[in-house]
Amino acid sequence: MTDARYPIGKYEPQPYSDKLRQDWLNDIRYLPQLLENAILNLDEAQLLTPYRDGGWTIKQVVHHVADSHMNALIRFKLALTEENPTIKPYDEAAWAELNDVHELPVNISITLLHAMHARWYSCIKNLAEQELLTRSVFHPEHKKQIILWDLLGMYAWHGKHHTAHVTGIREKMGWK
Repeated sequence: MTDARYPIGKYEPQPYSDKLRQDWLNDIRYLPQLLENAILNLDEAQLLTPYRDGGWTIKQVVHHVADSHMNALIRFKLALTEENPTIKPYDEAAWAELNDVHELPVNISITLLHAMHARWYSCIKNLAEQELLTRSVFHPEHKKQIILWDLLGMYAWHGKHHTAHVTGIREKMGWK
């Protein structure tokens, strides 16, 4: 049985390849539609169902992906315009409890994801291999430098990871 927390496994950094680069860019490009499809036709009670015991509700997951990927876009832009900038960590669990997450419908974050990912994809689709492997950010919590290649892989994984949370609970509950 798979771990419901990590339905597609944990992120593992990968060496650069042109094929993987294209796959990850496509993951960024198409994530909003995949997540939108994953929540299609869910009612409010279903959206308020945790994807696992002790986990976030589907609604919190969708809003979290928007929050996380907003930060990701900023991190990429900082890395492309500054030399190894220090990024600002944030408390994801606290963000998932803020009023906007509880009050606003998920379509707000889905719309945001469509617009934001279009911008993000446009920003990074033509980056050279050298840029992906040398441009970086510094993460103060982890006390380490992270190159754009690893950020790209991590966020490509992140979108699929949370989409699998939604599709997993749909399958478990038999929601069509």
